[in-house]
Amino acid sequence: MSTTTEQLSATTLLRFATAGSVDDGKSTLVGRLLHDSKSILTDQLEAVEQASLSRGQEAPDLALLTDGLRAEREQGITIDVAYRYFATARRRFILADTPGHVQYTRNMVTGASTAELAVVLVDARNGVVEQTRRHAAVAALLRVPHVVLAVNKMDLVDYAEPVFASIAEEFTAYAASLGVPEITAIPISALAGDNVVEPSAHMDWYGGPTVLEHLETVPVSHDLTACHARFPVQYVIRPQSAEHPDYRGYAGQIAAGVFRVGESVSVLPSGRTTTITGIEALGESVDIAWAPQSVTIRLADDIDISRGDLIAPADDSPAVTQDVEATVCHVADQPLSVGQRVLLKHTTRTVKAIVRDIPSRLTLDDLSQHPAPGRLVANDIGRVVVRTAEPLALDAYADSRRTGSFLLIDPADGTTLSAGMAGASFAAVAETVAPAADDDAEWDF
Repeated sequence: MSTTTEQLSATTLLRFATAGSVDDGKSTLVGRLLHDSKSILTDQLEAVEQASLSRGQEAPDLALLTDGLRAEREQGITIDVAYRYFATARRRFILADTPGHVQYTRNMVTGASTAELAVVLVDARNGVVEQTRRHAAVAALLRVPHVVLAVNKMDLVDYAEPVFASIAEEFTAYAASLGVPEITAIPISALAGDNVVEPSAHMDWYGGPTVLEHLETVPVSHDLTACHARFPVQYVIRPQSAEHPDYRGYAGQIAAGVFRVGESVSVLPSGRTTTITGIEALGESVDIAWAPQSVTIRLADDIDISRGDLIAPADDSPAVTQDVEATVCHVADQPLSVGQRVLLKHTTRTVKAIVRDIPSRLTLDDLSQHPAPGRLVANDIGRVVVRTAEPLALDAYADSRRTGSFLLIDPADGTTLSAGMAGASFAAVAETVAPAADDDAEWDF
């Protein structure tokens, strides 16, 4: 039965990402989900069948449904993050199939940054490997609230319960030590379809949900209105027309929370306080607006406000600082070094900055901290202290994924260097970063 528009409007949306080591079957799992939930078109399936035959495979290789790049098809690996959209009668989904190769771990940051659930695959024959731990660490750092351990290729270990139980116990203990709040382990065979959409006839010892059943029923909260209200200014509107000679509005997307006409707000980083006199949404005046609506806000006072400023409730504003302490996942091929000049992009604001210290790098094998590494290379996770040229209004990442995150950018060519999370650290390895030293004479801020 096809899902109607009326049904879709009543269902919730779940964003989730898949991750795992090389050849653990991520793309095959996604292909199986799409195929068995009847979420692919006939011509798509025919194209996969033809591509599979050309590679000498008798059965359709469902991984090709997500390995869309030509280089991926030729090499038989996933390189890019592949986004797919599908729906059942109970829920809509946006999934990100992320690469398994170590050099593409940074792509998981992209896929998991907006995800509410991460599916981490493990090959039942290999168990938990370093890349598995790396992906669990990224999911924990990005505060992904739900993690599914999919122990794949159970058909190749004769569907043995002890194999599954051992892997599930090891992974659950590791992920829990990182602070992952909820972990669900499911034994599957993506190739054969066991416990993906339909329950497996080969694992009667397992009484839990299938992957799709869990995706359809896991609690999802999209209530951004319960968060601290934050409005990054994207554009200042001043028509300066004869009809509206004194009009001044501030346009952007509400990052979190609720704003109301008559509310007292602060404009950061200046700290000036004023009152909301009007809110416009879709060209209409409204009394209230909430995340993630795009609106124009008008204020009572003529304050110097520009792109990158943040409007927040006067009694619930974030701290303003020029010294940012954070955990970062380094995503660029070029290293990040102490003393390096960078740009820091936070919401709609981009400022000059310098890396003052890299106190530690995380060792994923035992969750220990490698002190004072001096630099971070591609796929490293570490703590940094950054000094910015201008004040920033940041929340802790644990409080807001939108206003607690930022990017470090190479000022020379615009390359993204690191994805940062203000104040973020693992529950088991939380550390106190030493205060930054006094400014050097060569620093100009």
